Amino acid sequence: MADQTDDIQVLEAALAWLASGRRVALATVIKTWGSSPRPPGSLLAMNDAGHFVGSVSGGCVEESLLMRYRDGEITGAATLIDFGVDRQEASRMGLPCGGRLELLVEELTDTDAITHLLEKLRKGELVARSVNLQSGKTSLQPGKAGSEFQITETEVIKTFGPGWQLLIIGDGQLARHLASMALHLDYRVMICDPRDEFSPAAPLDNVNYSRHMPDDAVREINDPTRTAIVALTHDPRQDDLGLSAAMESRAFYIGALGSNKSAQARRNRLASLGYSAQQIARIHGPAGLHIGSKRPAEIALSILAQITAIRNNITQQTPEKT
Repeated sequence: MADQTDDIQVLEAALAWLASGRRVALATVIKTWGSSPRPPGSLLAMNDAGHFVGSVSGGCVEESLLMRYRDGEITGAATLIDFGVDRQEASRMGLPCGGRLELLVEELTDTDAITHLLEKLRKGELVARSVNLQSGKTSLQPGKAGSEFQITETEVIKTFGPGWQLLIIGDGQLARHLASMALHLDYRVMICDPRDEFSPAAPLDNVNYSRHMPDDAVREINDPTRTAIVALTHDPRQDDLGLSAAMESRAFYIGALGSNKSAQARRNRLASLGYSAQQIARIHGPAGLHIGSKRPAEIALSILAQITAIRNNITQQTPEKT
């Protein structure tokens, strides 16, 4: 899914230009072939003064697109445009390779529609925005996690908002660092800690807090295949509860804090509860890539880096040795 922060910046720029009386269009990547560096769903807003925010190709076609729009060559509520960039042209522009992409360019006129969409995104909601390819008419519906971008013969549907979620078991300094970093990568974040002594004095903005038992919090996840679960309590009574439920879930990442020694002790405990070696092997413990991390922020960085690698199907990793 496209970066939510980038999408919000693009929409905010479009809204500001519309409010100032400029002619504004929104370009969306529909399809790509070859080595186009921006995925379907990527956005760019541009105006008739020659300014743009966002990217649809990493710098390859933006200038041409902007000139064509500014000169009035691109008109209409919804226009499909095909761009091809051969290797020679890509080399001239300092790009590594060529590619081809199809764009949908919409002429924006309704400030209320953009304002409404932005309000929902700032609340952390998933929103599906559909564009009719014949009329250019748009509509908003509640988005579905895992459904990022769809194209039919009649419409294009892009889901805005955070498409991935992170459940952190255990509150504390490390959890707060990890949660803050994950928010920048557009995760929906929940911190679960039923222990009274760990009730946050100053809860983080945009983070959901749960006082449920860890296993219950895991079982309440509504989109497990796009969820990472990390146990950080250092308390086997809490961590093992959450990890047991996590192993039975379809979470794409399961991690637990601790040394190699404590990780082995955890594996032994879970095996004694009847979990198979295959299930236990799903747990990344010690959690995190080996970057020599010692401080809480560095450990959080190593864990989020490992989550990102697995989310991107990079599977060869060395665990942090603590």
